[in-house]
Amino acid sequence: MEKEKKYGAAECGDCNTCAKCEDTLEQASEMQGFNEAVREAAAIDRNSFEKNLARERKATLAHDTQKGSQHETFTRNAVARPSIAGHEGALLDHDGLTLYTLIIYSENYAGILNQITAVFTRRQVNIESLNVCSSSTPGVHKYTITCYCKQEMAEMLTKQIEKKIDVLQANCFVDDEIFILETSLLKLSTPSVLADQEISRIVRRFDARIVEVNPTYTIVEKTGITADVIELFNQLDSLGCVLQFVRSGRIAITKSCIERLDQYIAQREEDRENA
Repeated sequence: MEKEKKYGAAECGDCNTCAKCEDTLEQASEMQGFNEAVREAAAIDRNSFEKNLARERKATLAHDTQKGSQHETFTRNAVARPSIAGHEGALLDHDGLTLYTLIIYSENYAGILNQITAVFTRRQVNIESLNVCSSSTPGVHKYTITCYCKQEMAEMLTKQIEKKIDVLQANCFVDDEIFILETSLLKLSTPSVLADQEISRIVRRFDARIVEVNPTYTIVEKTGITADVIELFNQLDSLGCVLQFVRSGRIAITKSCIERLDQYIAQREEDRENA
């Protein structure tokens, strides 16, 4: 069969009987009207969330630039004050309790962190810091948790956590049995730093590093053991120059020659082959 020939508008020659051209023109006119309606609707300036946010940012930037080249101002929060025991954010003492570090290895499944922290909740033990990362063993995650408690409680927590199905191994240590490291950031008042040279001496004495300086604040980074991080904060806080202070969770490795998890996995594989 021969294929039907398709004619254009100039080749048909029988516009009196064929209505295809009229249909095409009607569709084109409808589409043009639709496009015009869309353009009119898009031209309307509506109060959207993004536009309001852009206006607020523009107004804030205009207000800040009126006072100079500084683009960030602090009026209410830029207050340096020493920490007070018993208040939020204070470094409280734990008399009669030892800081224990629990190193836990588990399978990489969702919900395990909730199971581990539930053990501390049931025993009414507060977690001081928590760090979670992937270990050197594929598919295994490492949890480093610190808490103040007695030795009996630390051993009980370790045994209860190790009973979880997806937990491979759990051990508790004191600071002398592991290598530990923490990172902290301190925001200092720049006018105070420029006025008091003792602040700069303390920063250099603790081998801290200045990572940001502007007319309002100075950011100092300190990486080291927990005692050095807290001591740096206490000395700077006594001079009344600290605006903010934050430190990361502890990371730790054991002093043993081999990884305990690798030894545990090798022993488990050997028991499985013998069985």
